[in-house]
Amino acid sequence: MNTALPADFSHAVEAVAIGASAGGIDALLELLGGLQAPFRGTVIAVLHLPESHESRLPEVFSARLGIPVEEAQPHAPVESGKVYFAPPGYHLLVEGDRTFSLSCDPPVLFSRPSIDVLMESCADLYGPDMAGIVLTGANEDGARGLARIGAAGGMTAVQDPAEAAHAAMPLAAVKMANPDYVLPLAGLRRLLHTVVR
Repeated sequence: MNTALPADFSHAVEAVAIGASAGGIDALLELLGGLQAPFRGTVIAVLHLPESHESRLPEVFSARLGIPVEEAQPHAPVESGKVYFAPPGYHLLVEGDRTFSLSCDPPVLFSRPSIDVLMESCADLYGPDMAGIVLTGANEDGARGLARIGAAGGMTAVQDPAEAAHAAMPLAAVKMANPDYVLPLAGLRRLLHTVVR
């Protein structure tokens, strides 16, 4: 586990799966801030939201970041150079043909969409050509998925629990996944920008 990036860090990935819960909007805005289009790879994010509310995340993030941001749609291809959000009320998966699918399976750790479900599907598809990042949150969703990414040879990173608005999720991910990096948001931002360059 590292708390700083090596100066010669240059590993590029095909996809980055990011999970956040309580406090996650602000954390994601900081993490994605400054990311410029076009960029290599795909960023796919799960943010826990109430199922009964329509998500405005693509609108909010597009206005603040100026990069392509969309809500993932079933059967739509996963396109490089875009940021995707899971829609509320559905688990989001990436299939073997690199298209999205949605599932109404029961919540995982009281969450649907589940970070674990997304990360596990990505790990099985992309293997070492992906990265996973777990941010602030108040439950343990994401820990198992991040561990799967690590086991598949992917890169794993967690927000420093001491900095997170809610430390439970990062702490669980650190304990279960033994991530490659535990960094404050500024370090995670540098890491993300490096791997999608």
